[in-house]
This record gives sequence, C-alpha cells and structure tokens, in this order.
Amino acid sequence: MAFDINSFKQFGLPFGGARPSLFEVWMTPPSASANQDKIRFQCMAAQLPAATVGSIDVPYFGRKIKVAGDRTFADWQVNILNDEDFPIRAIMESWSNDINTLASNVRLGANIEDYKSTDAFVTQYSKKGEGFPLRRYKFVGIYPNNIEAINLDWDRTNSIETFAVTFSYDYWEIDSQEGTLDIVDAQATN
Repeated sequence: MAFDINSFKQFGLPFGGARPSLFEVWMTPPSASANQDKIRFQCMAAQLPAATVGSIDVPYFGRKIKVAGDRTFADWQVNILNDEDFPIRAIMESWSNDINTLASNVRLGANIEDYKSTDAFVTQYSKKGEGFPLRRYKFVGIYPNNIEAINLDWDRTNSIETFAVTFSYDYWEIDSQEGTLDIVDAQATN
C-alpha cells in the first residue's frame, strides 16, 4: 500500500473519526428523582469503559508462559457541571446516603438491588447527532462509591463548579451498535 494521503483517507478514517465530545450519560438511581434527566445535560466528561482481562504467569522449567485470567472491571468516573440548585449533587448524595447513612452507619435498603441500578448508559454519537448512536454501553449493578469535593476559591472567577463521581459496577455490556452496524453495512455496499 502506498504511503499517501489518499490511502489514509480511504483506509485510515473513511468516516472522519469519532468525536469525543459527542456523548451522553444517562442513569436511573434506585430512588428516582424528577431531576435525574438533568444528568444528560450536566455530565460534561465520561469514558467508554475499559476491557481488561488479567494474566496468570505459569512457570515451567525456569520459563513462564502467560495464560488468560479473569476479567476485571475498573471503576467508572464522570464529571458533572454543578448548577445552583445542586440537582445532580443532591441525587448522588442521597444515593450514597441510602447505601450507608451519614449519621447512623446503616443501609436503608435490605437487599443489594435496593442500592444498585441497572439503568446506566454512556452513548457515543455520530456526527449526524442524537438519534445516530455509534455505540452504547450499559453498566449493570452500578452505584456511586465516591463523590468528590467541590473546590471553592475566590480566585476562580468566570467558571462553573464541577465535581466527579466514581462508580463501581458488576459488569458492562454493549447495549447498542446500531450506528456501527449502519456504517459497516454502508461500507460493505460501497
């Protein structure tokens, strides 16, 4: 294959590349709130989840081979814009308090399902916009394990408060590949 710009345009990024700013996070905490839909608008940063399979060293006569181990799922973090009514912060603090109350050190629900949500998604969109998802990941058994502090500072003018929330979850799965399948189909017909 020739090293030229036309080859790259044809084989490197024929669709122009996926954009990191075209995403949406949506979730339903166990104690749903009227403000939960604001997560879609106030989540300013997230990640598509990592896929990690561990490795096991097996020694044999002074040498080691590697065999695949168990899959692990790293915590997932999102960054939230904070508005003056603290809608998402209040949801996350309430969810965290249901898991382990601030004063009495007890869980409000009796079962794991009482604090884990099965409705949490991160969606990567096409440059065509909403309604054209490239990939959507569903987080199963998700709950917040860390709500970071909001830094206050007299020097920080002309900025909006943000805070991060870190979630633990049981596993993720690919919930939708509609856009990806459309692209693959279009590529096959061209």
